Amino acid sequence: MNIIILCVGKIKEDYINKGIEEFLKRLKVFAKINIMELKEETADKNISLCIEKESKNILSVLEKIKGYNILLYINGESFSSEGFAETIKQLSISGHSSLVFIIGGSNGVSDSIVNYVDMKISFSKFTFPHQLIRLILLEQIYRSFNILNNGKYHK
Repeated sequence: MNIIILCVGKIKEDYINKGIEEFLKRLKVFAKINIMELKEETADKNISLCIEKESKNILSVLEKIKGYNILLYINGESFSSEGFAETIKQLSISGHSSLVFIIGGSNGVSDSIVNYVDMKISFSKFTFPHQLIRLILLEQIYRSFNILNNGKYHK
């Protein structure tokens, strides 16, 4: 399976980067993972304009890479870890060998992205820093592959 994590902004905190590196290393046995970082716009004056610019950049990439697009979205569908693993399995079985997880910028994404994607998922009703959610996503993808392969990590 090919997994792309398309995200706005760079990770600045060393402890988050170390966690991301650890899960990328662990995931190599299950899937090819690629993180694509897009520029985060500065919201000095107009947040709406920043959201539109970031969303335009996201859409531009999505149109080129062609995969099953999954937006991390606070109003998306919630899953248990087992349910998320089953969703990944079913997507794979139905021929979706490339999954693209989209993490918008700190101000969110435009309706054009919300309407474009194939699926919207939520990890919680809590608001997380968009940098931290990248680590949480990688951990849950790793957990899903462990569940699907009867690994010990989830137990």
